[in-house]
Amino acid sequence: MANETNTADAPGPAWRPVVVYGMAAACLMLGLVVGYLVRGSASQLPTPAIPPAPVSSTGHHPTPTFEQMKQMADKQAQPLLEQLKADPNNKDVLTHVAYLYKSAHQFKEAAGYFDKALQLDPRNITARTEMASCLYYDGDVDGALGQLQQALKYDPKDANSLFNLGIVKWKGKNDPAGAIAAWRRLLASNPKLERNPVVERMITEARQQGNAK
Repeated sequence: MANETNTADAPGPAWRPVVVYGMAAACLMLGLVVGYLVRGSASQLPTPAIPPAPVSSTGHHPTPTFEQMKQMADKQAQPLLEQLKADPNNKDVLTHVAYLYKSAHQFKEAAGYFDKALQLDPRNITARTEMASCLYYDGDVDGALGQLQQALKYDPKDANSLFNLGIVKWKGKNDPAGAIAAWRRLLASNPKLERNPVVERMITEARQQGNAK
């Protein structure tokens, strides 16, 4: 991924945990977008990682259940939540907690903390696009679109927001024409991004879908 200019960080009914795991296996097309097209210093806090599951006698890492992932996230978040009791308006800690829950696929909880952070720092495009992806995975497609459109009001050229907007329109709204428009706008406003060939392939796929209707 390119170390490019950075300003900031996707369908239908609410998805069940088993679907969430399936998305994780497919690399969560949208969830990885922050830093996928653009990587930089958007957040000074590292994205926390959930500890790996214990190795079984067969040498494999069993997939944690949805509830186990939540329990691990709650445990890791506890020290940060204690900090928030003393300093509830600490946007950095709020954002850190949000990333932690997102990494555990607890998208509703993550969106809530991103929302609190954005109330304190509404121009944080990274947090806003991250919140959009959480809303998308939690089944709130319109909410995700709203957050991305708001991000683009702050920066009409933000690559991650434009890429995600295309994904949400394509996969969430079954609107390949809208997706193509967003991605063409992305290519026009960010012509030197190293990942632009990925966007061009997505445009081709969306165009083929639209022609197949």
